Order: sequence, then structure tokens, then C-alpha cells
Amino acid sequence: MDRSLHARYLDYRELFSYFGRKGMVMLTAAQYGEADAAHAALVAKGEERDDEEEARLVELDKLLLRD
Repeated sequence: MDRSLHARYLDYRELFSYFGRKGMVMLTAAQYGEADAAHAALVAKGEERDDEEEARLVELDKLLLRD
């Protein structure tokens, strides 16, 4: 895990401790890395995202507490 990903994961853990939603389980570092990479790929697609990808991006925003 590179430094920037590790820093984002630590920020996520802190946010989760304050804002984690009922029924949510905190992601492991590996799970966070996978979700973060998927999120970055969808963001990079920009306006080329289809409806399914847009829905997945919204889901990842919620999962990563970026909403």
C-alpha cells in the first residue's frame, strides 16, 4: 500500500468511527484499496460513464464515506 492510499485509508477509518452507518462494516485495508481503485477508475471515465457505472460510483461514494 503506497503512502497516499494508506493516508486515505486512515482518514476513512477515522470518518467511519464518527459517521459509520448502522449495519455497515468497516472495510479492511485490502477491501478499501480495491474500492478506492474502482472509484478512481469510474471518476476518470467522467462523462463517459453509463447509468450502471454511475450507480456503482454512487454506491462506492457511500461505501468510502465520500458522499
